[in-house]
Amino acid sequence: MTNTVLMRLSALMLATSFALAAPVQAQAQAEVQAAPGAQGAQDYSQAERLLLMTPQFVRIKPPMKIGYQFHQASTLKDDPSFDDRVTITLSPLAKGRCCKASGEFLSGARRLALPEVEQVEGNPVTMFFLERDIREMNRRTKGSASYFRKRLRMALYEGATVSDIQVSYRGKVVAARQILIRPYLDDPNKDRFSQLAGKQYVFVLSDAVPGTVVSIRSGVAGVDGAPPVLDEELLIDGAQAPAWPAPG
Repeated sequence: MTNTVLMRLSALMLATSFALAAPVQAQAQAEVQAAPGAQGAQDYSQAERLLLMTPQFVRIKPPMKIGYQFHQASTLKDDPSFDDRVTITLSPLAKGRCCKASGEFLSGARRLALPEVEQVEGNPVTMFFLERDIREMNRRTKGSASYFRKRLRMALYEGATVSDIQVSYRGKVVAARQILIRPYLDDPNKDRFSQLAGKQYVFVLSDAVPGTVVSIRSGVAGVDGAPPVLDEELLIDGAQAPAWPAPG
């Protein structure tokens, strides 16, 4: 697979329009299969394959709802802490196949307007979280949303750390994979948003939970034991929050 194809698919994965990005896993897999030679799949990082290209609703029998807690802790000015909810609603396709998805992401003035996603294979909660995160980075720093989207994309491609961990879900310890990225650590433009330059993102995935996504967390740790500058976490109902990796 050429770098041009890689970048086009990666752009789709973090596109602003979820109507265009909805079938990303199926499209990515089709392009891998259509690429000449057997090396195509190697053009994707392990993190990209786990997070964006692996079917995450294999054991799901729709209709069903998947609920998540959302918590924000912040010491940023005019950016208060809060707790809210996220729900992904799955509806069956023809012959009971999975799934059509719709999302309710936060509530009231914080609510993120989301289109319905047809025939999903990956959990759209990841895209929804990242799209909100990009909008919030734009709001907080006045930086370009497309720039932040690019930094996330490239961090998943070439800067991610993947590790095996265990998490607690419904009273049981289950195996999980953790993906850690720090998109702005080596960013030549980080002085323009220095307060958030240390931001890290942690994705925890497990086949033991519906929709695979256990948690997504992004934030900036405090200095010398101080409270975090920013800590935003989405956590599936029934799970305990995994430990927050030490900042790099």
